[in-house]
Amino acid sequence: MGRHSLPDAYAPEERGDASPRRRRRTIAIATLLVLAVATGTGVAVKGGLLSFSESCEDSAVHLSLAASPDIAPAVRAIAEEALANEVRSDGHCLDVDVVARDSYKVADALAGGGEAPDFQVWLPDSDLWLDRAEGLGTGIPLSPSDSVASSPVSLAMVPSASQRLGWPKKTYSWAGVVTAALTSDKVRLGAADPARSATGLLALTSIAASSGQQGGDSDTRVAETAKVLAERMSDSDAQVLETLARSGSGAEEGNPKRNQAVLISEQAAFTHNAEAAGSGRLNLFYPKDGTPLLDYPYTLVDEEKLTLAQSRAALRFMTLLNDTDSRAVFARYGFRPAGGEAENAVVTAAGGKSPQPYAASAAEAPSAKDLQEMLGMWTITVQSARLTTVVDASGSMSTPVPGRGQSRMDVTKESLIQALTQFTADDEIGLWEFATTLDGKKDYRKLMPTRRLGDPAQGGSTHREKLAAAFAGLQPVPGGATGLYDTTLASYKEAQSSYLKGKFNALVILTDGSDHDEDGISRSALVAELKELADPERPVPIIAIAVGPDADREEVAEIARITGGDGYEVSDPAEIQAVILQAIMTAGQNGRAAQE
Repeated sequence: MGRHSLPDAYAPEERGDASPRRRRRTIAIATLLVLAVATGTGVAVKGGLLSFSESCEDSAVHLSLAASPDIAPAVRAIAEEALANEVRSDGHCLDVDVVARDSYKVADALAGGGEAPDFQVWLPDSDLWLDRAEGLGTGIPLSPSDSVASSPVSLAMVPSASQRLGWPKKTYSWAGVVTAALTSDKVRLGAADPARSATGLLALTSIAASSGQQGGDSDTRVAETAKVLAERMSDSDAQVLETLARSGSGAEEGNPKRNQAVLISEQAAFTHNAEAAGSGRLNLFYPKDGTPLLDYPYTLVDEEKLTLAQSRAALRFMTLLNDTDSRAVFARYGFRPAGGEAENAVVTAAGGKSPQPYAASAAEAPSAKDLQEMLGMWTITVQSARLTTVVDASGSMSTPVPGRGQSRMDVTKESLIQALTQFTADDEIGLWEFATTLDGKKDYRKLMPTRRLGDPAQGGSTHREKLAAAFAGLQPVPGGATGLYDTTLASYKEAQSSYLKGKFNALVILTDGSDHDEDGISRSALVAELKELADPERPVPIIAIAVGPDADREEVAEIARITGGDGYEVSDPAEIQAVILQAIMTAGQNGRAAQE
């Protein structure tokens, strides 16, 4: 979708925007506004709605805006001033109630598509939450618009730690500064949970991209960094600040429970420093390979259900947030303009200092795919995975993939082998294959037990190496049908019986959905069995991946959802690696939410 454009009277200043996600904006707001401008005023006048002599109390349009906790105070100050000054939209005063809500909680609630939200506008700290909120396309509709402010993600340190790393004169890449922090006298580094914090996720993704530029085994280095961060992880950006050493040279700095460095936004450091004194203030490193931005996209929620007055008032408030006076308010609270331009007063107060490259152009925002893969990696790094991989070996897997010169099975094998590199030695993975009459009357066969990838195997190799060889050896069974239902039940029973507490247990089933076996258990019987077996105390979500145009995603999704998992569809088997990581992240989040 393209970024919407407002009529000139409403348009904020033009600003550069390289992010693919930021370019994905709706035109619905513009359409509504154009229609409103063309017809609304006339209708309002005829109906007597535009009486400028009315008091604000009588004529106010009431809106509720859910804002990320960091920006909520600034937006609330602007809203209160607008009401006090009787700022109007078509003669109606603007009465905007600003409530602070964690962005990840709002995103998950909207993605669920349950009860209608009690707010009409959402201001998350990053548009990555818009992707989360969209989920599988079944959530509450969103109409995102322009950003209203920004703040770069950075690495903050207490003075004693930053000086050991040569601040402010010495500059680093993301990978360099994190490595230096972790190896320089064992500086303790904290971060907010990337599954709940845009700051944490953008920082970790930047570290990964920077590490990839260094070459070598970057995946292993990033996984090791993630492990370290996981050991000192906080639930939110506010909580990670509370883990900082309270003194530059006292007992608190030596306290092993406290951090000397944290991954936070410039605005968070600004707020912290405003309340701190002396050695309690933070110094900021701005990595020279670019800092990603929190971008605060102004978003209408379930726009079609808004009244015309609410829609126009929401647009009026957005333009108010982008005017000169409001930008000054945002600066007082430590935010940069939406384009990311450095404000010297903000940078200095936040702990930035030349020659740190705080005024450099912001890093290009990672793609939604990059973020999903990083979240998948994070999930399996923080909580070791125990996966049984069940692969369709029916005859239809020999079907050529258009444009690739390979069969579905060949591309599936390559993707699985590549996905294997994302897992650590502590993760446990096994392999089954299935097709009719593979093993006597059974439609399935266990090829590799579910064991730690780092465990030794016969011949001096490891389980990882044996499993990669088993993936490479998969072959379609000529004439074999897809014995999906019997296989799903058998593999689920075994995965549940061997459940290990403290690990992320799951069953990954890949099928092209062709030529179902009619002689096995029926679909309805499978559904009934899974409902009986599913145990929230021993969760084993099924991650069902429908491969190719013949697969029925809704069929496998319905089966998977009984167990707390879901179904996914890939037109090209090469997409399997990314989907597995995305599915692991989603199932891991759902499992944690269910436990809270």
